[in-house]
Amino acid sequence: MSKPKVLISDALSPAAVQIFKDRGVEVDFQPNLGKDKDKLAEIIGHYDGLAIRSATKATAKIIERAKKLKVIGRAGIGVDNVEIPAATAKGIIVMNTPFGNSITTAEHAITLMLALAREIPQADASTQAGKWEKNRFMGVEITGKVLGIIGCGNIGSIVADRAMGLRMKVIAYDPFLSPERAVDLGVDKVDLDELLRRADFITLHTPLTDKTRNIIDAAAIAKMKKGVRIINCARGGLVDEQALADALNSKHVAGAALDVFSEEPATKNVLFGHPNVICTPHLGASTTEAQENVALQIAEQMSDYLLTGAISNAINFPSITAEEAPKLKPFIELAEKLGSFAGQLTETGIRKVEITYEGHVAEMKIKALTSAVLAGLLRPMLGEVNVVSAPVVAKERGMIVDEVVRAAQSDYESLITVTVATERQQRSVSGTVYHDGKPRLVDVKGIRIDAEFGKSMIYVTNEDKPGFIGKFASLLGDAKINIATFHLGRTAPGGDAIALVEVDGAVPAELLGKVQALPQVKQAKALAF
Repeated sequence: MSKPKVLISDALSPAAVQIFKDRGVEVDFQPNLGKDKDKLAEIIGHYDGLAIRSATKATAKIIERAKKLKVIGRAGIGVDNVEIPAATAKGIIVMNTPFGNSITTAEHAITLMLALAREIPQADASTQAGKWEKNRFMGVEITGKVLGIIGCGNIGSIVADRAMGLRMKVIAYDPFLSPERAVDLGVDKVDLDELLRRADFITLHTPLTDKTRNIIDAAAIAKMKKGVRIINCARGGLVDEQALADALNSKHVAGAALDVFSEEPATKNVLFGHPNVICTPHLGASTTEAQENVALQIAEQMSDYLLTGAISNAINFPSITAEEAPKLKPFIELAEKLGSFAGQLTETGIRKVEITYEGHVAEMKIKALTSAVLAGLLRPMLGEVNVVSAPVVAKERGMIVDEVVRAAQSDYESLITVTVATERQQRSVSGTVYHDGKPRLVDVKGIRIDAEFGKSMIYVTNEDKPGFIGKFASLLGDAKINIATFHLGRTAPGGDAIALVEVDGAVPAELLGKVQALPQVKQAKALAF
């Protein structure tokens, strides 16, 4: 049996190359090849694995030529340089190293905060220019100040720990941070408005999603105390840069330090040149130790997969064997969509998730299914969560995850029920897979319904009163929204009811507001699957 062969097309540590060799994997180390797309496309068909950093673009064209490729390993967290749908269609596993640079990024945030507090870059430039402007650079102490952390996951929790070591008071906003986990970390869990109102320094450590884009905008800044300082080492797009520039000019914001920008490479930006702004070129993960860590991790992960079939930190597939995959695949899709359904309806911190497996599905590898549920549940807020990292992310946030296995107690051969308990309420959704292999939603909050998961849907809970359906449908018609399917369910005549509508195209926020304003409506949400 021939050795698997891996191409390294970016600059990776020599120690990573040695790991492949020691494990019995043949390595072709061409660290500059990633910049030559044509050459990469020409030779990629000879390799079982491709190890990359950010310079190589694994496009659909490259992947189409990769006849033997089984795995793409990204040394780092970001996989925006890999066309994942194309890889998935060809059965290529895409791996990353999501936690290899956490300490480095957290330290950079702390460094920028200290530099911002004492105006270090400005004072350095002035002094080296031959000036001695001692009275010009009047900084502030951080001891006793309130640090507000937006996103208290892996990196945010490290920042919290370091900040408390500097004797700061730490408050955190994170919908997925449980009160128990907050106590363990030593932070006060608050809502976003309270964080904005109380914090002297604000640091962001959240992924960029539809919910977090421009989370710091003009309205948010207006709620902050005068003299606040803002640090962003997470993702460009979390901060409305023009709104921040305006607030700096008005002196409402005393200073800002940014490592990431809405457009990168950032050769021009509205914040560049402002005397109270510090900028670095996306250096969060740029330390010798971090680069070494992620390189060694990806070499180990790829070797494990190529030699034994073990999958770690996969973006596009759960940790299951080739023999289990055909039977599990439709139930993995069901589990992820049930989790996504619950996650898109959840707006407060999750305390507990209970997943019940009934019938034939209870005999399958439920750990993979649970990972799929958690990935779907967490992804609407956290963005980069995948089926492998989801259990770790849930644990970091102190979420209790219970799995219940039992014989069939319903009308279905297999049934998965996801029950999410938040600080305010408990919600359950159930689904099954019919003989056609398509996942179905069969119960929401105890109300029977039979619906496929559409790409774009509107979910409404309402009082079961005459006239509602007509008004709802009229609003959709007036907005020129075409209805693909319309599913209804209710507890009893005149009781609680559900409408689940699949529509063509995205749901405008204005339309959703009009639906929410109908007198019978309790909740209206746009869902995407």
